[in-house]
Amino acid sequence: MRHSLKTLGAAALAAAACVTTLAGTAHAQSTSIYAPSALVLTVGRGDETASTVVRAVTLSCAPQPRGTHPASQAACAELKAVGGDLGLLSAVPTDQRCSFLWAPVTVTADGVWQGRRVAWRATYGNACQMEAALSESSVFNF
Repeated sequence: MRHSLKTLGAAALAAAACVTTLAGTAHAQSTSIYAPSALVLTVGRGDETASTVVRAVTLSCAPQPRGTHPASQAACAELKAVGGDLGLLSAVPTDQRCSFLWAPVTVTADGVWQGRRVAWRATYGNACQMEAALSESSVFNF
């Protein structure tokens, strides 16, 4: 138990140092001509906010696409086309048929899009339903 508390304390100090460093970096970049657009995208099992994250990537779109997303350029273009409204990505109906097996999958996007705070999530009945809803988009295709 003591070892766990020491480890947790060390992790908290490291996180605080990172936040302090990042806060200084964010302030230094505030003079950029580009509004910040940086998101953390996740795919997780479960239908709760604290779902088990299976995959996660970062996506930054300004001044140029970058991050750990495998198709950052296409994902940024799609987000720009919908004005950062992630709910519009699944607006395209598809012919894909899926079972009604309840094995929920939750996708999230947290961060900033063109200077506005983003905290978006959607839950689908199973992975097939998620893929069908987002089949035309590369944003959650990672």
